[in-house]
Amino acid sequence: MLGYATMGTNDLARSAKFYDAIAAITGAGRVFETDRVVTWGTPEKGAMIGVIKPHDEQPATGGNGTMFGLPVESEEQVQQIHAHALANGGSDEGPPGPRGEAFYAAYFRDPDGNKLVAYVPPKAP
Repeated sequence: MLGYATMGTNDLARSAKFYDAIAAITGAGRVFETDRVVTWGTPEKGAMIGVIKPHDEQPATGGNGTMFGLPVESEEQVQQIHAHALANGGSDEGPPGPRGEAFYAAYFRDPDGNKLVAYVPPKAP
């Protein structure tokens, strides 16, 4: 249902580099960019995620209670994304591991404080 989501950044070049690596892990790539925004996605999946400098030119902040989920294919990809985040200015919000019986995930914040989760979607019964 979600077409795209953007997260605010105070340093577009730093954020683009941070998310380029995550996109590479998931098989996505840059699909749109200007001097204010960079977005990543895959044409066959449709949804995009992006980082953007706020239009009102005020500092970007991570939303309290806001989180974006990045669905991936494997637990290894969850682990790779989490490790990348921690090694590149992000912070831990919950290490890789099972959440309940059918959900594997890791939670992190990017260098601007935006909260994300990399997860393996539950399998259909």
